[in-house]
Amino acid sequence: MLIVAVEREEIPRLKALYERGLQNNVRGLKLITSKEIQEKEPYCRGLIALDSPYTGIVNYRQVALAYAEDFQTAGGTILTDFEVEDMQMAKESPPGSEEGLKYPVVVRNSKGEEVRCRHLVACAGLYSDRLSQISGCSPEPRIVPFRGDYLVLKPEKCYLVRGNIYPVPDPRFPFLGIHFTPRMDGSVWLGPNAVLAFKREGYRVYDFSLQDFMEATAYSGLWKLVLRNFLYGVGEMYRACFLSAQLKQLQKFIPEVTINDILRGPAGVRAQALDNDGNLIDDFVFDEGTGDIGGRILHVRNAPSPAATSSLAIAKMIANEVERRFEL
Repeated sequence: MLIVAVEREEIPRLKALYERGLQNNVRGLKLITSKEIQEKEPYCRGLIALDSPYTGIVNYRQVALAYAEDFQTAGGTILTDFEVEDMQMAKESPPGSEEGLKYPVVVRNSKGEEVRCRHLVACAGLYSDRLSQISGCSPEPRIVPFRGDYLVLKPEKCYLVRGNIYPVPDPRFPFLGIHFTPRMDGSVWLGPNAVLAFKREGYRVYDFSLQDFMEATAYSGLWKLVLRNFLYGVGEMYRACFLSAQLKQLQKFIPEVTINDILRGPAGVRAQALDNDGNLIDDFVFDEGTGDIGGRILHVRNAPSPAATSSLAIAKMIANEVERRFEL
């Protein structure tokens, strides 16, 4: 993987990132020159780059399915299509139960079905704020959905990219910015951008939820964020609408890419946590409910990107938090 500086003002940030990587014992990390960039990526242009030679790609769907298989092998049960509407402490034993209140936490879905457990860990992503409020938590931080639209290189142009090419991160924003990502199937994704989604699961441009839209636009934290970063937001919206605008971003790294080489691709939605002052939360946020149920529930209200890449490390961190809070 290369993190490439294309502007001189990016060089100090890149060097700071290099120093941080050394402190965290990132294997094989080094700064390389413009000539060395082209030796690794013949079509990429940059002033200097941070080379992380042991960074790779995986099929994350297969990884997630493997996690699920391990969980089930260990005795776990996976329920899908289970929209949680309520969670509370049990008032009485379930009918026919001989275990009394051994499983005091009751989780009910929109169909009236229920699951009982000793403790509950909620990692609800796009719905983490709503789910936490059900158990009496503070409404903040709120989740504001941001859609990231990808472009894809046409198959005959995938030779332009050999490995991951990233821009130097901008500390003002938690978004990755436009980058080049080869996939396991040989395709190459370009992007994503970052625009406000009008639905929490709004993976298509025209997806819309009145509830999600009204909730987001009524939140003062969002307006403070918008006003503070108005020009950046307008630029992202403009680039989302016009391929030629996104192309200019791509050509900073690979000048040979043309408008005829790219197609619109898939999209993802980021569960961005935001506080009332308009600050984007870029650290972990844990919370618990109030009253009796508070000692039985742990909400992971924010797990910052890259959550997939760091999923095992994040799982260990959450497990440690569970042990501490539940005194297990």
